[in-house]
Amino acid sequence: MFTGIISDIGEVLEVEQQGDLRARIATRYDVAGIEIGASIAADGVCLTVIATGSTPRNWYDVQISAETVRKTNLSRWRPGVRVNLERALRVGDELGGHIVSGHVDGVAEVVRIAPEGDSLRVTFRAPEDLARFIAPKGSVALNGTSLTVNEVDGAEFGINFIPHTQKATTWGDVALGDKVNLEVDTMARYVARLREWE
Repeated sequence: MFTGIISDIGEVLEVEQQGDLRARIATRYDVAGIEIGASIAADGVCLTVIATGSTPRNWYDVQISAETVRKTNLSRWRPGVRVNLERALRVGDELGGHIVSGHVDGVAEVVRIAPEGDSLRVTFRAPEDLARFIAPKGSVALNGTSLTVNEVDGAEFGINFIPHTQKATTWGDVALGDKVNLEVDTMARYVARLREWE
């Protein structure tokens, strides 16, 4: 489990197809404190650490299944790509965002970007089958970041990125046409499921 509060911006160092996709990610995390088998969310995708090292920079390796590549935007990973990182939630940690599982539901697309004061207003288009789970003032996780939805219009929804979020995550680099990992709020999914039984 995660909270959607990004605690590091990593960098993809290597990507190699070895049956599954294997990636090496540079991090500011102290890799001496990362156990093999630990879960770290990268751009909102919960991935298992299979190796660590510190030469020349701190890094860890993950394996990514073909199913995960199909369901997410990880097919775009190349050396130099920056990614939002979050370590798994521990009992007693502050829940600053919302409960995020790290199981991406689909990929949304950036369709509009407009400055709004010091913030940035970004409009996304969700896959049709996920749009019903997105509500104004509800939560979504986009590339692993816990965000509040401002407005919804059909399959499109708007997010306001304050300067802090742009600086502390990769959202400062957002561009028109970007494909981003979308995880809908778990509560919204359960409410929708319960309504099917009414």
